[in-house]
Amino acid sequence: MKTFHCTACGHLIFFENVQCERCGMLLGFIPESGEMSAFVKESAGRWRAQLTGDGALYRPCHNYAVEKVCNWMIPVESDNRFCQSCRLTSVIPNLRARRRKGYWSRMEAAKRRLLYTLAVLGLRIETREQNPETGLQFEFRESLRDSKVTTGHDNGLITMNIAEADDLRRERVRIALGEPYRTLLGHFRHEIGHYYFDRLVAGTKHLRTFRALFGDERIDYRDALKTHYRNGAPADWGKAHVSAYATMHPWEDWAETWAHYLHMVDTVGTARACGISIDPENLSEPDAVDRAKSSSPSFDELIKQWCPLTYAMNSLNRSLGMPDPYPFTLAPVAVQKLEFVHRVIDAQRTAV
Repeated sequence: MKTFHCTACGHLIFFENVQCERCGMLLGFIPESGEMSAFVKESAGRWRAQLTGDGALYRPCHNYAVEKVCNWMIPVESDNRFCQSCRLTSVIPNLRARRRKGYWSRMEAAKRRLLYTLAVLGLRIETREQNPETGLQFEFRESLRDSKVTTGHDNGLITMNIAEADDLRRERVRIALGEPYRTLLGHFRHEIGHYYFDRLVAGTKHLRTFRALFGDERIDYRDALKTHYRNGAPADWGKAHVSAYATMHPWEDWAETWAHYLHMVDTVGTARACGISIDPENLSEPDAVDRAKSSSPSFDELIKQWCPLTYAMNSLNRSLGMPDPYPFTLAPVAVQKLEFVHRVIDAQRTAV
């Protein structure tokens, strides 16, 4: 993700900010331009963007204005009450229940970050309005005594258990399952991977290569799931997969690899935007100096940046007494799978 500045005073701001800490101006994200902007109130429900050469009028998303859980803006002439991100959510938690609004806010924030990355990659999204059968839609549900909610994807419908927004509960599950990494954003990136398998791989020229790398997705999913939870992952799973769960079924291998690729793209993009480079004193150590300055780096450029960057990230965290933010090792076969994801995304982008 690129860096953002308040367009009124130039102060550095984050993608999630709603107010500039220096000048106090209202901040909002304009998805049409991919920019954060400061806004000046013109009249009730009408705000003027403080972008150079813009000055267009917007109004806050309903969830921004009323619920304070969104910071995306809508062109004032639009008939929509909700922003592009919030319109994708059809079910939200019971906000009268304790902590549920906080969970919902975290889930929407993770979804907005996901959508930003998809836009940077040029990935198209069909909404349910555009395609009632397989268009993208999110439901944020809670498990109750008589109904258990499982996070998953089904023909464009992504269901998320709101318990994943509970940091304590999610960490307990991570430890219980022996997972090195479990985050809310990671769940979103994984599930959207299933959506894009249907959009970009199934029934396309990429399917043969997919099967050669990931396996035959036609094997019974339920049987594979039972086997995985009964026997666990093979001991040598790291030789060909980015995670143990990726061994469960070719679909899950794809979704885990897809999520990993999005981790790489967003983290390297953020490092580049912040001017971070790895230029060690010891010239025998790998560097990550961004000499290409490409807005759309090749996979070779991406992986060359990624390996030194993750070593530095882990080293910095250890200096603070924190766990490694990147507890993974990429085997050559896993890298081949990541490159395949890159090629699939690049092919659809150039086809537009």
